[in-house]
Amino acid sequence: MKRTIGIIGAGVGGLHLALYLQKHGVDAVIITDREPSDYRDSRLLNTVAHHHVTLAREHYLGIDQWSAAELHYTYHDHVFNFPEPLRFRGDFSRPSRAVDYRVYLPVLMEEFMRRGGKIECRRIEEDDIPALVDRFELLVVSTGKGGFGQLFPYRPDLTPYTQPQRRLCVGLYKGVRQNNPMNVTLSVSPGHGEMIVIPTLTFDGIATALLMENVPGGDLEDLATLDYAKNRAHFLDTLLAKLEKHHPTTFDRIDTARFDLAQEQDLLQGGVVPTVRNTTFEFPDGKCAIALGDVHSVVDPMMGQGANMASYAAFVLGEEIVASEVLDVRFCEKVDLKRQDRVLAASRWTNLMLAPPSPSLGALLGTMGQNKALADEFTENFNYPEVQWDRISTPRRIEAWIARASSERAQQPQAA
Repeated sequence: MKRTIGIIGAGVGGLHLALYLQKHGVDAVIITDREPSDYRDSRLLNTVAHHHVTLAREHYLGIDQWSAAELHYTYHDHVFNFPEPLRFRGDFSRPSRAVDYRVYLPVLMEEFMRRGGKIECRRIEEDDIPALVDRFELLVVSTGKGGFGQLFPYRPDLTPYTQPQRRLCVGLYKGVRQNNPMNVTLSVSPGHGEMIVIPTLTFDGIATALLMENVPGGDLEDLATLDYAKNRAHFLDTLLAKLEKHHPTTFDRIDTARFDLAQEQDLLQGGVVPTVRNTTFEFPDGKCAIALGDVHSVVDPMMGQGANMASYAAFVLGEEIVASEVLDVRFCEKVDLKRQDRVLAASRWTNLMLAPPSPSLGALLGTMGQNKALADEFTENFNYPEVQWDRISTPRRIEAWIARASSERAQQPQAA
């Protein structure tokens, strides 16, 4: 009998999984409360960049509609606004790209349906769960709506925070000059917050995402509650003043006469509590629900890991569904063992970067300012958070990484 998988939620994890299963001849039904046409006028969902490992998965799925070179960025510019500013560049081995999810998600939904996939657009209530269990061999839960999130309790050993560690002010803006080639800027104002500047394809072309991660109690915190709709001029004037003070290299790229949100709804404010949940729920008949994406692990967006982590986990899950005869608790356990190193490393790395930097991490940053190869390796590891965590999880590992990189640099022939 042909199996059918139920996927609750149409985020990047659910859609990548559905397209993967479709490619391998496994029926999947996506259930979501949003039609593709609903995205065009919705508020900004996030500011997400896909690194090259995720772009490779998109190519495999045949959903690389945004492959033009001019839509990609190639390096990170790191700026630390200490009393003595530190600035260095780290290059990727292959480019990354950011597409507004209000553009990206409906394209994937429509492509899944064009290939014969089924999407049911309706809200699921808790009373609907028994019927869904009867209908599908496995339920994949990638949204906590409708009572599903309650199936997967938090793991306190991997959830160190109970409150957001940053107050977010995230917007898509016009009037910001793009570098050539395009890049992402990681700007830090110690004690006040970080800002990630991302060239992003949106409805009218490339806009600039300013993802402002503001430290509670710092000078930038009030941006998280500043009301654009109530007083646009005050919002923009305040933001520009804060950028000039705390993130001057980005302020220097702004045409202040043109600077504004790309659209009125292109603003997202609030906070994220980083969490990791148990991932498996067994129903009385032995069938299971398994968590994916944000239901499994929610990370602060600072290190750009959430969507890439969800796509990776979706492929691991898809591979195991295709290869397995029985989709039971043991199946879910095997999936977790295969995906946990990258997923948990992304969570731990992000949480580490939310805390004040240790002396060893400060030494790493200083060394990267003098060692381009080390900065490139650090940047490339945005694709491989488990490798990054291998390098920085303890002071001894950071010291060993610095020593190895310094030794390799010393062995390189010096320019005449």
